[in-house]
Amino acid sequence: MKISKEEILHIANLADLNIEEKDIEKYMLNLQDILNFANIVNNAPVEGLDITIGANAKKNVFRKDEINEFKDKEALLQNAPSKEQNMFKIPKVL
Repeated sequence: MKISKEEILHIANLADLNIEEKDIEKYMLNLQDILNFANIVNNAPVEGLDITIGANAKKNVFRKDEINEFKDKEALLQNAPSKEQNMFKIPKVL
């Protein structure tokens, strides 16, 4: 399937993009490359292959949330570049 200038302009209009006339040829080639690759993937031989959902058998491991109080707060605060009122002091984030 060959991409036309009109199709590029239509897609650009749908995406509310302003494409300059000198760039249309570049977009046509790039989109054509993408569609060619998609066609290769769509036509890949997959007969006889098992269905694969993930590359490994790992799954989410859920645990119950538990509140644990940290005993040695002073040792923890030693690592703080700045502290105030027994807490880490950080710059304001707006």
